[in-house]
Amino acid sequence: MSLLAPSSPHAHRPLSTSHVMAQVSLATLPALGVLTWLFGWGSLINVMLAVTTAIFAEALILKLRKRPWRILMDNSALLTGLLLGLSITPLAPWWLPVLGAAVAVVVAKQVYGGLGQNPFNPAMVAYALLLVSFPLPMSLWPQPLSLQAEPWTFWEHLTHTFTGSLHAIDGYTGATLLDAFKHKGALTAEEFWLQTPVAQAVLNATTGVSLAYLLGGVYLLWRGIISWHTPVAVLASLLILAAFFYGADPSQYASPSMHLLVGAGIFSAFFIATDPVTSATSHKGKLVYGAGIGILVYVIRTWGNYPDAFAFAVLLMNFAVPFIDYYTRPRTYGHARAQRGIK
Repeated sequence: MSLLAPSSPHAHRPLSTSHVMAQVSLATLPALGVLTWLFGWGSLINVMLAVTTAIFAEALILKLRKRPWRILMDNSALLTGLLLGLSITPLAPWWLPVLGAAVAVVVAKQVYGGLGQNPFNPAMVAYALLLVSFPLPMSLWPQPLSLQAEPWTFWEHLTHTFTGSLHAIDGYTGATLLDAFKHKGALTAEEFWLQTPVAQAVLNATTGVSLAYLLGGVYLLWRGIISWHTPVAVLASLLILAAFFYGADPSQYASPSMHLLVGAGIFSAFFIATDPVTSATSHKGKLVYGAGIGILVYVIRTWGNYPDAFAFAVLLMNFAVPFIDYYTRPRTYGHARAQRGIK
């Protein structure tokens, strides 16, 4: 008689922090490759500078706080630098990713006590600070390589990163599609696309990057690193609002596909909003949290001062997470209703 393994469920060890951070970092690599292929070496250089600075800053703070060095092995500093480097314009001078990574690790993370204690997403704190403090260098985005007469080599781009001036890159930069559409003036949407000859090439390039982020997001879902609730809520709320206003007046409002594929939509939905430390905890809370981000992004993109608004939307919803968690606690098994807090 053979013995069969029982069919009952078995407990498995939870995923370690270092494993989760490493998997998220791995999922960004397709987009980093596509960014480098379509827009040049800048994003790769930014990532190298930001990751190096983030790890060095974390090591320094751990030494000052007399904390064990093994904390560095949780890969959180690596991921923070990676996400920040991907967020910053590929034409950024060296001090932007360096300053941003230092702020992310020291101010937005370690000042609060380290990983798990920070109420705000460190990469988005740094990005928002850089955007508000240095709007000019943060807004200079390169045209796709297909539109550049003489794309820079890696060494030329590296030289520009450390020694170049903003005036030297006038021929390589242009407004992002969201920014150009936002400031199209009296033009209708159809006229905008007809009178902006580079728009389609830029749209094709940004679509390729967004699809690469989507591939990474699907990988994280498949591996069980993130749940579907937050990214689906972010993108669904953004698309529903975009579809409503576009349907009401397609001559003035950007289409849902543009809101989805241009800008940081898919990147933020899968890699920023899903941060387990600063997002809501329950499934219902994640839906509320993600929907709030999507709504804020559309409002700021359409009527605010910034063409893309995911950093501000995420940080504002980080403020709301304790409130969301309080009112969306799941019902504990054996209790008739969810417990809302200690009274």
